[in-house]
Amino acid sequence: MSVLEMIDKPSDLHNIKPELLNELAKDIRQKIVDVTSQTGGHLGASLGCVDLAIAIHYCFESPKDKIIWDTSHQAYAHKLLTGRRDRFHTLRQFGGLSGFTHRSESEHDAFVAGHASTSISSALGYAVARDVLQQDYKVVSVTNDGSLTGGMTFEAMQNAGTLGTDLLVILNDNQMFISHRVGAFGAFLAKLLTLGSVKRFEKKVEKFLTRIHFWGAYLLRLGKRIKVFLFPGVLFEEMGFSYLGPVDGHNIHQLIEVLSAIKKLKGPIVLHVITKKGRGYEPAEHDPVKYHGVTRFNPETGEMVKPVSGPPSYTKVFGETLVQLAKQDPKIVAITAAMPEGTGLDLFHKEFPARFFDVGLGEPHAVTFAAGLACGGLKPVVAIYSTFIQRSFDQMMHDVALQKLPVVICLDRGGLVGEDGPTHHGTFDLSFTRLIPNFTVMSPKDENELQHMLKTALNQPGPVVIRYPRGSGTGTPLDTELRLLPIAKGEILREGKDLTIVAIGTLVQNALEAADILEKEGLSAGVVNARFVKPLDKEFYKSIAAKTPLLVTLEENSIVGGFGGAVREILDGTNTVIRSIALPDSFVEHGAMRKLYEKVGLTPAQIASKVQEFHKQRVATA
Repeated sequence: MSVLEMIDKPSDLHNIKPELLNELAKDIRQKIVDVTSQTGGHLGASLGCVDLAIAIHYCFESPKDKIIWDTSHQAYAHKLLTGRRDRFHTLRQFGGLSGFTHRSESEHDAFVAGHASTSISSALGYAVARDVLQQDYKVVSVTNDGSLTGGMTFEAMQNAGTLGTDLLVILNDNQMFISHRVGAFGAFLAKLLTLGSVKRFEKKVEKFLTRIHFWGAYLLRLGKRIKVFLFPGVLFEEMGFSYLGPVDGHNIHQLIEVLSAIKKLKGPIVLHVITKKGRGYEPAEHDPVKYHGVTRFNPETGEMVKPVSGPPSYTKVFGETLVQLAKQDPKIVAITAAMPEGTGLDLFHKEFPARFFDVGLGEPHAVTFAAGLACGGLKPVVAIYSTFIQRSFDQMMHDVALQKLPVVICLDRGGLVGEDGPTHHGTFDLSFTRLIPNFTVMSPKDENELQHMLKTALNQPGPVVIRYPRGSGTGTPLDTELRLLPIAKGEILREGKDLTIVAIGTLVQNALEAADILEKEGLSAGVVNARFVKPLDKEFYKSIAAKTPLLVTLEENSIVGGFGGAVREILDGTNTVIRSIALPDSFVEHGAMRKLYEKVGLTPAQIASKVQEFHKQRVATA
C-alpha cells in the first residue's frame, strides 16, 4: 500500500509517521502525472504545490478551517488529500471531478475559483463572516505570484489590512519575482518573526518613536525606508499585513513548523513561500510554460501525444493574420493579459516585440490601456479569452464605447471550451457585448472568414469585438487576399422554402448539416451565416424573413440576451414566426465537446429535430 492510499481525509495525515510525508509527496506527484497524462490539465502549478498542500492540511482542520486556492489550478494535491483519490482519474471528464475547486464537489472546497486574484477577497469575506457570527475557525488564502498582477488582489489586501482581522495569505511564489532570498536565513527569519515577543517589541518601538515629535517621525520614516532594502515584504507590511518569509515551499517539515507558529498569531499575515513549477517531474521542471496546461502526454518521456493532423486552429489563424496586417500597418499594436501563447500573440511578440504588451492578469487595465493607445493614434488589438473579458465589461463600456475608440477586442475561446468547464466557457459574450452602444460585434463561420473579419475590424472607426472558438478550424482554404466585409449584412448560404436557419459563428456548420437532415425529411431549409450580432441590417433581415414563414436563430451563447434576441428586435412587427436555439440559461458543466454538445442539444441531428418541432407547431397554429 502506498502512503497516499492511507489518506482518505486530511486528519489521516496525523496517523502516519512524519518521516513518511516526503514519500506521500512523491506518491501525490506520481498520481498527478499519471492522471493528467490521460486527461490533460494544469500540471506544472499543481506539482509545485504538493508539499505546501500537505503542510497546510497537516496544520489546519479542513473543512472547519477554510482553505481557498487562487485560480485553483494548483489544487490537485488538495483534491487528493480530501477524499477524492478514488475519483481522481475522472479529472476534467464529463460527470467527473472538476479541474478547479468547486463547492458542490466537496465540503473541503471553500470557494469556486477559475479566475485569478479572487482568493484574498473571498477569504476576507469568510474571515469577517466568522467574526460577525462569533465563530472560531482559521481562514487561509493560497494565492500565487501571477495573481499579484491582478488589481483585485491589492483591493482585497488594502481592505484586509484596514480591517485587521485574522487572515493568513500564503503567497506561492513559483517565479521568484519578489525575492531570491530563500534557504536557512529565510527560514530563520520566518521563525523569528512568528515569536510574539518580536512582534510586541516592534509595536513598542513604533509607539515610542511616534511620541518623539519631529525626530521620532523622521526616524520612523527612515526606518521604514531602510526596511525596503532589507525586507522583500515591505509592500505587504505597509498594507497592514505582517510579512513572514520567504521559506522553502518544498521543505514539508519546515513549512509545518512555520505554519504551526503562525496559527498562534493574530491579524492579517502574509507567508511568502518559494516553490518550483513542475517540481518532481523533470520535463515540467525544465519547461514550466509548456507543462503549465497539458493535453495527453507520455508520462515516461513527457512527450505530448500529437493530435491527428488537421486544420489550423482559429487561434493560430488569428495570430498569423494579425502579423500579416501589422507588417502593412505600423500603427497596429497587440495586448494580452498573461496569455501570449494561448491567444496566438506569441507570433506577434516574436515579430514585433516593441509593439506587443503583456499586462499580466489585469484584464480591466488591458482594455483601458488600449483605449489610451487608441487616443494616442495607434490601432490596438486586445486578445483575451472570452471568460476573462467579463472582468473588463465596465472598461469596454465606459472607456472604449463611450468615446467610440477604434479598439479591436478579439475573444478567443468563445462558446463552450470543453474540459475546463463553467469557469472557462465563453457562453455569455454575445449577450453582454451586444448591449454596449457603439460596438460592432461579429463572429466568423470558419477560419477563413476570421481573416477577413480582422481586416474589417481594423478598418472600422469605432470599437469592434470578434468572437471565435477554441480548437481547430473547419478546414476551409485560406484566401491569400484579405477583403473587407459589408458591415451588418449576413451571407445567404442556402435557399429554402419552408424555413430559414440564421446561425452565427461556429454553429453555421451545424446549421448546414441540420439542413441536409431536414431535406431528407422533406423540409426545405435555407441557411444564413449572420456574421454580425451588432449592428444588423434591418432590410437584409426583412428580406430573409419574407422568403419563409419560419425563421430559427442558432447560436452557441446563452438564450438570454444573445443573437436570437437581436433578430427578434429587428423583425418586431413582421408576420414571421421566430424561434431560437441556444445554450440554456445556466452554467454548463465540464466535459469533452462532443458530450457537451449532446447535453445542450446543439448537434446537427438535435438541431434538425428541434426545427422539425418548430415547423409542426407553426403549421398547427397557422
